[in-house]
Amino acid sequence: MFSRILIANRGEIALRIIRAAREMGIETVAVYSQADRDAGYLSLADEAICIGPAAPAASYLNIASIIAAAEVTNVDAIHPGYGFLAENSHFVEICQSCKIQFIGPNVEAMSLLGDKVQCKQLAIKQRVPTIPGSRRAIESEDEAVRIARDIGYPVMLKAAAGGGGRGMRVAHNDMALRSGLKNAMAEAETAFGDGSIYVERYLETARHVEVQIAADQHGAAVHLFERDCTMQRRHQKLIEEAPCPVLSAETRAELCKAAVRLIKAAKYDSVGTVEFLVDDDQDFYLLEVNTRVQVEHPVTEMITGLDIVKLQIRAAAGEPLGLKQSDIKCSGHAIEVRVNAEDSENGFTPQPGRIDQFVVPGGPGVRVETHCRSGHVIPPNYDSLIGKLIVHQPTRAEAIASCRRAVGEFVIEPIKTTIPLHQRLLSDANFVSADVDIHYVERMLGI
Repeated sequence: MFSRILIANRGEIALRIIRAAREMGIETVAVYSQADRDAGYLSLADEAICIGPAAPAASYLNIASIIAAAEVTNVDAIHPGYGFLAENSHFVEICQSCKIQFIGPNVEAMSLLGDKVQCKQLAIKQRVPTIPGSRRAIESEDEAVRIARDIGYPVMLKAAAGGGGRGMRVAHNDMALRSGLKNAMAEAETAFGDGSIYVERYLETARHVEVQIAADQHGAAVHLFERDCTMQRRHQKLIEEAPCPVLSAETRAELCKAAVRLIKAAKYDSVGTVEFLVDDDQDFYLLEVNTRVQVEHPVTEMITGLDIVKLQIRAAAGEPLGLKQSDIKCSGHAIEVRVNAEDSENGFTPQPGRIDQFVVPGGPGVRVETHCRSGHVIPPNYDSLIGKLIVHQPTRAEAIASCRRAVGEFVIEPIKTTIPLHQRLLSDANFVSADVDIHYVERMLGI
C-alpha cells in the first residue's frame, strides 16, 4: 500500500480523497492554486503546496508543476480526482516515467475507452449494444451527411476525445449537420486538442443510466449496480439516483453484465463508469466510458455500503479486489443533488463570491460532501460545484421526501445557488413518478 499520495485536484473531491486516505493510514499532499490558498480542507492534508496562479492551465492542468510537487514531497502516487487531468493519458505516461503510480486505470485501457470511436468498436466486438452511427471519426462533411441519411435524422455529433457536452451538436437536416460539424470540430479541438467527430442517431426521449464498475490488476471486475442521471441540463447532471427507478430486473441484469463484459475486454483495472442511454422499450445503448471516479459516486456508496475511493486506491496499489459479484447487494434508494454557485433563476449565471452563512442539513440518512464553510470564497476560475447533498432511505418515495426536506434546510448566503431549482425539481410530479427523459429539465425550464 502507498505511504504518501498527492491529490492533483481541488474542492470537494480533494477533501473526499484526503478523508479516505487518512482512514487507510496514508499521508496526503494537497496541491492548490493561488485562488485556493485559503481553502479550509488544505489544513487536513499532511502537507500543502502551491502549484501556480489561479488559471487552471497554470495550476491544476500544469503537468510539470504537479510532477515537481510530487517529487519534492516524495509521494508514491498521484490521485487525479475527476476533471482536470483525471482522463489525460499523457499525464499517466509521465507519472509512469517518473516512477509515480497514477491512481486510475492503466494507460492502454484509458486510451482505448477514452476514445469514443475505439470504445464503440470494442463494444461491437463484445456484443454491447451501441447507438447506430459511424464506427470511426468523420473525414468529411459529405461522409457525415451520407451516414446521417442512412441512420435517419435527427443525429448527434460528438467529440471522439471528450465529453461534458463539449463538441456536441444536434442536427435535424443536412444544412444543420454541415454547419454543426464545423462548430463541433472547432470546439473539440479547443477543449481536448483533438477535433475528431463522429455521428450517432439522436435518441430524443431516452434515460441516462450508468453502471459503476470496479476492477483490479489481476483480471477481476464487478459492477456496483447502476445510477440514473436523467435529470440534466445541457448534458450537465443535476440529480442522480440509485438504483434506476424504471429498469426491470431483466434489463438491469443485462445492462450490468454488458458493462462488465466491456471493462474486462479493455483489461481495465480501476473504478470507472460505463454510461448508457435507455429508450422507452428498455433497449439500451452504450454512450461512453468514464475512466475515473464520478462526481455522483456517493449514491452508489450509499446503496452498496462500499467506499469507491478506497477501492480505487487499493486497485492502484495492486491489491486484489477481494469482491465477488455475489458479495455486492443493493439496499434502499439514494438520491444526490448537486448544489452549484449558479443563479438557476437567471440563466444559470455563475455566482463567485464570499459565503457568509453556510448551514448544512442533517438527519437520518443525510450526507453532505462539500469543501465550503462560512467565510469561504468561491473563485471565478473553476467549476461552480459547492457541494453534494446525498440521502439514503429504504424506498424511493422516502428518499425524495428526505431530500426535499434536507434541501430546504440548506442555507448558503448571500450568493445565489441551484437550491431553488432542486426544490422545484424534487416536487415535480413527473420526477416523482419517474416519467422523465434527458431533455425533460430543459423543456420544463423552457430552454
